[in-house]
Amino acid sequence: MNDFDQLLPLWNSLRDAGEEYVLATIVDVEGSGYRKPGARMLIAADGRRAGTISGGCLEAEVARKAIWHTETGTNGTIIRRYSTKAEDGEVPFGMGCGGVVYVLLERSKTAGQLFERLIKAYHERLPIAIATVLDGENAGSRAYWPPEPTENLDAGNHRHLVALAKDCFERQQSFTGEICCADGSASRVYVQWSAARPGLYVFGAGDDALPMVKQARQLGWYVAVADGRSHLATRARFADADDVHVLHRGEFPKLALCPTDVAAVMTHSLEQDTRILTALLKEELTYIGVLGPRRRTADMLATIAESEGVPGWRIAAQTTAWLERLHSPMGLDLGGSTPREIALAAAAEMQQCVHRASGLSLRTIRHQESVLP
Repeated sequence: MNDFDQLLPLWNSLRDAGEEYVLATIVDVEGSGYRKPGARMLIAADGRRAGTISGGCLEAEVARKAIWHTETGTNGTIIRRYSTKAEDGEVPFGMGCGGVVYVLLERSKTAGQLFERLIKAYHERLPIAIATVLDGENAGSRAYWPPEPTENLDAGNHRHLVALAKDCFERQQSFTGEICCADGSASRVYVQWSAARPGLYVFGAGDDALPMVKQARQLGWYVAVADGRSHLATRARFADADDVHVLHRGEFPKLALCPTDVAAVMTHSLEQDTRILTALLKEELTYIGVLGPRRRTADMLATIAESEGVPGWRIAAQTTAWLERLHSPMGLDLGGSTPREIALAAAAEMQQCVHRASGLSLRTIRHQESVLP
């Protein structure tokens, strides 16, 4: 859901004007594909579009015929096959990527309901699973997990869709399933896991925080900034941030932290950093990074342990245990020393942790895969 904010401005405009539109969603990829299943693009009847479903080779073609294709689809919904293979027929988007992309095209009648649910999950930063019928008489029908309190979960085939959405939510993994129709046929169902929108909490409003905030917003993350320096922690200075908070002495902001969130401690004040770190250690977060030398962080942790009443003989062990949880110094070894370069290295490490990725170069990973027996 990280690129959902790219679709929202256009969708709000189309909804307010009552204009027709088409939502294009990748539901399957064979071979190589620039975007994976779940990627979306919004297309207005006048040709305006937002979002991407490829590296640029499919968007224009999909947008050009989206309204026309959905005229004949069941419930305004249809699956289209697009090939990026150079040898796969005379197609204008044969870029030689070597993959086939299957795109669900749907009109605003069903897409609008989906947007309402996605917007709620986006703003509340909650995960959601979505089961969508791809073909048959119920094409475009959907079920969600968690369901709305007023939703009838036992109505007809809806209960089977709900069961698939619940399974996806528990597995935290997208898949393609099937449901049986009233006439005995089977309909394909794309079941998408959409993780909660990540949040970055930057504790520090110095110049080095500016590029970090900007990079996180470009990733579609929720971003909050907090610092005790009121002349730095301002909305004007951090226009890209969702929230800016001035910390008063001895205060830690009351934040709605999620387990998927990340935090960066970088106020350049030993007293502030120690107080903030004391609070963050009590939270279950995906990532807690501390700017500065590891020795400085270890000293802060020893101070915290002592203030928390840890017996003297256990302070060293507790400090070591806390250090294992932290990323200090934070960031990947990308080289460079400017604020932008440091922010890039930190953001890369945060992205790696959020997605539980290896952090290896794709060249290395692909080479390893090619030599597997």
